Amino acid sequence: MIGYLQGIPIHTKNAVIILTGGVGYQVEVGAQTKNHLQEKEVSLFIYTHVKEDRLELFGFLSLAQKELFELLIGVSGIGPKTALEITERDPDRIIQAVQNSEVVFFSSIPRIGKKLAQKIILELKSKLGSLKELSLGPRSAQENDIFATLEALGYEETEIASTISELQLDDIPLEEAVKVVLKKISK
Repeated sequence: MIGYLQGIPIHTKNAVIILTGGVGYQVEVGAQTKNHLQEKEVSLFIYTHVKEDRLELFGFLSLAQKELFELLIGVSGIGPKTALEITERDPDRIIQAVQNSEVVFFSSIPRIGKKLAQKIILELKSKLGSLKELSLGPRSAQENDIFATLEALGYEETEIASTISELQLDDIPLEEAVKVVLKKISK
């Protein structure tokens, strides 16, 4: 199985060909990913999708996107093209939509109706532990301590994450950082 490619991208109408070692691999990528790929050397995490009559490669800029894609294609009714469309959204936003049961978020994506959106939410909620473990951005030790403290006080993880992302807290003591975050959340 091909899991990672590094090479020069050649843009085609529907995909990207990654030229590496004299071989060109046709890789399906989302529109946003395709826009990030310039004519210099690029690296993509690859999901190899095997069908009876063909082999398809799907490319992602981050390992987190690839892992999210793998979870999505595990939902019955979601094929690789639809999963690719979903993974083009911000992974944090997808997790938030699952946690908050936002059917409208998923049904706004092409080829996903209300029933399929509900099914995605139901099936991913049970796998949310796996989603949270994705490295969507490394947390510092300071941020981990802030999360633990505020979750113990009853605050939601999404609320804490959105507040922390707006602040620079690494250079201040834990007690002060918690106070700053609490003040910001309460506004």
